[in-house]
Amino acid sequence: MKILCCVKRVPAPGAKINVTADGQDVDAAHLGFTTSPHEECAVEGAVQLIEEHGGEVTVLTLGTGDAEEQLRYAVSVGATHGVLVEADTIQWDPQRTAQAITAAVQELEVDEPFDLIMFGNESADAGGFQVGIRTAMALGRPIVQGIKGVEIGDDTITARREIDGGFEVYKLPRPAVLGIKEGLNLPRYPTMKGRLASKKVELNSITASAAEGGQVRVKLHRPEETVSETVILGTGAEAAAAVVDVLDELGVL
Repeated sequence: MKILCCVKRVPAPGAKINVTADGQDVDAAHLGFTTSPHEECAVEGAVQLIEEHGGEVTVLTLGTGDAEEQLRYAVSVGATHGVLVEADTIQWDPQRTAQAITAAVQELEVDEPFDLIMFGNESADAGGFQVGIRTAMALGRPIVQGIKGVEIGDDTITARREIDGGFEVYKLPRPAVLGIKEGLNLPRYPTMKGRLASKKVELNSITASAAEGGQVRVKLHRPEETVSETVILGTGAEAAAAVVDVLDELGVL
């Protein structure tokens, strides 16, 4: 079984995000990066599938040479191959990104198609929900988003999507595309053996080829920070009067 996981290098969750003076990019001077959380679950899910059914997992990302870090991390937790689609930046619009990934997939599938292509439901930074759908449509393959369960049949893939009070179940013919949602599994940590192997693996490079899309970035804006203040009104019975005053200000009394 051949599985392709498409991942993205994003700022680490919880990090303080600053923008450049011109408002056109994220200031990465003191910023840590990681793989988007939905895509971490996709990689883990793919590794679990080949552990059960056999095969190989290829992890692909579009970006600069810095994104090799995310490819090697994926190899350290069980992926077989890594592919870097080289671009001058990762800040491409979804249309252009999908075109480049589609071209890369077609190049990788010259001999044999992937049985399953997995994307994160959305990236942790842009949250556009577009790249996986655009790529699936360009490849002419069925896609379901928001997946939290995957089972492999002889010629089909069964996918479960969580809804209020239960699950929707989809049966897709292979090859297919899935948008994985965080919660599909609990991603494993790399072992020392995995880390050492990832440093030695040879990554494949493909030059990104795609025309500019129709979306144009106007400006990034960092909202003003809100500062909360805690005031101790007192202790014991002596605080009662202050509590009554606060409730009166809130209109409770």
